[in-house]
Amino acid sequence: LVGLGFERATPSLVGRPAYHPSTLLKLYIYGYLNRIQSSRRLEREARRNLELIWLTGRLTPDFKTIADFRKDNGVAIRKVCREFVLLCRRLKLFADATVAIDGSKFKAVNNRDKNFTDRKLQARMEQLEQSIARYMDELDRADREPTSLPDERIPHLKEKIESLKAQVQKLGEIEVRMRAAPDGQI
Repeated sequence: LVGLGFERATPSLVGRPAYHPSTLLKLYIYGYLNRIQSSRRLEREARRNLELIWLTGRLTPDFKTIADFRKDNGVAIRKVCREFVLLCRRLKLFADATVAIDGSKFKAVNNRDKNFTDRKLQARMEQLEQSIARYMDELDRADREPTSLPDERIPHLKEKIESLKAQVQKLGEIEVRMRAAPDGQI
């Protein structure tokens, strides 16, 4: 443990002896394997879990000691993990087909503009067609009754209609790609 860089691996000649790094390393690895990251929960487990009581030799370090061990010996803990992987390779415990999966979770972005199925595409097309029809009705009303709509709103409506028509065209291109997709969706 001294060679890996653990602090307090050799006991001090004065004062009360500290917890040996091997005990705290066992506790840390137990927490890692059992998904217990909190030093407070590890402290609780060291007092109640028979497996951990046996593993630590009935020693029950408090949460601050566990947290400080992690903080002070992070580099040494990484070296232990590296040495473990090297040992497993020397013993030929790893094969080329070994796959490691972690439990990371990522929030996906799959909003309505990025996910298309046949039903969603048709609903979106109908919605755009209705919006175009509504804007066209407003323009027709403005032609019949010039005072019902301010003059500065007319170019804005025409711009909106062009934008919606471009979206309809884009959805048409997506529909062609979707029909060619093996699972019928994009």
